[in-house]
Amino acid sequence: MTEPTHDEAHGGALGARLNWLRAAVLGANDGIVSTAGLVVGVAGATSDRSALLTAGLAGLLAGSLSMAAGEYVSVSAQRDSEKAALAVEKRELKEQPEAELEELTELLEERGLTREVAREAAVQLTERDALRAHARVELGIDPDALTNPWHAAWASFLAFTVGALLPLLAIVLPGAGWRVPVTVVSVLGALVLTGWSSARLGAAASGRAVVRNVTGGALAMGVTYAVGALLGAAGV
Repeated sequence: MTEPTHDEAHGGALGARLNWLRAAVLGANDGIVSTAGLVVGVAGATSDRSALLTAGLAGLLAGSLSMAAGEYVSVSAQRDSEKAALAVEKRELKEQPEAELEELTELLEERGLTREVAREAAVQLTERDALRAHARVELGIDPDALTNPWHAAWASFLAFTVGALLPLLAIVLPGAGWRVPVTVVSVLGALVLTGWSSARLGAAASGRAVVRNVTGGALAMGVTYAVGALLGAAGV
């Protein structure tokens, strides 16, 4: 008989994976809503396909680059904070090892271990790798898996781009009379999927998330279409 295998992700790895998936879903959702609002608004003012394509591509590129830049700055700041916290912890371990050992013991006690077991575990963890032990238990940081700003930036760029492609293609491919209806139906269907996915990833009820997502997207398209129609009628 072969030994059973167990490949389930645990702890930080699972949490990080869920965070990345949730960020991808939300990035795609942003791409869908913002680009749909833009192209539907332009469609309210004109039926010219080249104008719609230009507006959609501009919105896709501006939105994806903005998302990537924002994510890069945000994650870079987080990474800098993590490195600074690790540097402080490394200095404290060097200057006051006994105090740090006692601190680790108390933290393990707070997690439910008895004083004796916590002390023994703290000693063993410190002997193996004191910095890694304090980073994980005290700071909640994995020194071997610090956040990568470039990964985050590319993920946001791709997620937004994928989401934005749906309304862009839906508005330029059909004939003039079908563009807005096809776009609205396609976008609302996609928002049902992203709302459900984000709720499931967050272990929340999907019904309300879907309703909020669809309502927000429908409102965005309705408002921008009305504004575009008014401007088109005014000859602006």
